[in-house]
Amino acid sequence: MEVARTWGGGRGRPPRIDGWSVGAAAIAVAAAAPILGVAWTALTPTENIWPHLIRTVLPDQVRNTFVLMAGVGALSAAIGAGAAWLVSMYRFPASRALEWALLTPLAIPAYVGAYALVDFLEYAGPVQTALRGLMGWRGADDYPFPEIRSLWAAILVQSLSLYPYVYLLARAALRERSGCAFEVARTLGAGPVSLFARVGLPLSRPAVAAGAAIVMMETVNDFGVADYFAVRTLTTAIFSVWLESYNAGGAAQIACALLAVVFALVALERVSRRNSRYFRLSRQARPVERQTIPGARGWGATVCCLLPVLAGFVLPVGVISGHAFGNFDLWRDPELIDALTNTLKVGAAAAFLTVAAALFLVFAVRLSGRAAPRLLLPAAMIGYAVPGAVLAVGILIPLAALDHRLADLVLAVVGIDPGLVLTGTAAAIVMAYSVRFFAIAVGAADGALGRISPSLPMASRSLGRTRGRTLAEVQMPLMWTSVGTALLLVFVDCVKELPATLLLRPFDFDTLATRTYESASLENLGGAAPAALLVMAVGLTAVAVLARASR
Repeated sequence: MEVARTWGGGRGRPPRIDGWSVGAAAIAVAAAAPILGVAWTALTPTENIWPHLIRTVLPDQVRNTFVLMAGVGALSAAIGAGAAWLVSMYRFPASRALEWALLTPLAIPAYVGAYALVDFLEYAGPVQTALRGLMGWRGADDYPFPEIRSLWAAILVQSLSLYPYVYLLARAALRERSGCAFEVARTLGAGPVSLFARVGLPLSRPAVAAGAAIVMMETVNDFGVADYFAVRTLTTAIFSVWLESYNAGGAAQIACALLAVVFALVALERVSRRNSRYFRLSRQARPVERQTIPGARGWGATVCCLLPVLAGFVLPVGVISGHAFGNFDLWRDPELIDALTNTLKVGAAAAFLTVAAALFLVFAVRLSGRAAPRLLLPAAMIGYAVPGAVLAVGILIPLAALDHRLADLVLAVVGIDPGLVLTGTAAAIVMAYSVRFFAIAVGAADGALGRISPSLPMASRSLGRTRGRTLAEVQMPLMWTSVGTALLLVFVDCVKELPATLLLRPFDFDTLATRTYESASLENLGGAAPAALLVMAVGLTAVAVLARASR
């Protein structure tokens, strides 16, 4: 409480309005504004097509969306929790290497995994070709083979790409638990399966539930996989209504429905663990003692952990690399160089803007020392739960109106038409990236500032330093590692983001993600491969940082 009085000016005094408070409020409003933009556009459509959508395509889209969410959430939770249990509780061949290898599918965007899976399993792919050669079959009518571009394949691809979210959280939760609970269960006769079902899973349930919720939100955000596999979802409906029917109001109405699904997911996850409490009963709890799995069972555990790595990382990298290095002329394509340059520019700009705004907001909230300003943080972080397509709707429509008014004003005042400065450039993409990934930067900044002793900034202020100089000269040097990690993670997510980029990019503007999507959607996987490989290389950098941070 003493710290709160020193930083906030004392309890009982009215809150002081200064530049930090105004700036923090402005950042929070800007981060939440796209949601308000979607709601306003949905309530004031030029043409209400909602009744038509309800009668025709919307029921299928809603059903597919929920089936996809449930399937990906359940399969990702099973893979992630099972793998985390094995590597945290047991020793088996290659367990240490697999502990980090299980993170590598995070480097593969789901849409790239979809392209690789289809190329590997389609009629002309190596699997069916080998089957026909081995069995003497002449055509597809001679043997049954599941349809690759289907809902089940979309669930599989999304799960293989997203299960590391569950794995990371579940592994951290199991590491933090005392080994005493597991030892007591073993002495009472619990076998491996019973130990997992009755002790391990209940103890890690909050982490698994949180990871599954993140996975389902990312599934809702997906456009590339659903579009490539011809699965009609609410996200693909936004693209269809906006880009094919030219109906912004209808797209906003579907975006509101999608937003309601996301908010329901967040609320369900919080309600499900509202009454759950987990405590350590000892200050010096013993860590979990990993048991050795001997013989064939140990190799079975190795295979179980290796399968998601092979299917989620090795297969996509192998297929894409084969296409990328099969024709080196693709790497000299000027359009690929332009896409790489555009990606680096917008990704770097969004990363620096996002982290700088997050630092300002978190520092301003902590300066106040009061509970009310902390409500700005969840309001500003809501963008991470919002699909990119929804953000695009909420940003582009009001931004286009503002852009036209600014252009008219400049033309009236100085007689020069500046054109569309905001929507005619990459500014809208940078804004969408910043809102979408603001939560990552806020989490890193809040955690880093929380680890700094309050006595350090207090001493700096007592020596005459202003708040800004205290942040720059005292706190920032102690936060460089966390800030650098946040910059990298935001940049990597910007490189992989597809839905918002597709909707907001100006004419003749490509990034690595959009180039990959456009080439693959034309069945030109060879043309998509170099850009996809570059995206995966950037993703591997983030995986390396996560692996190092979670040691």
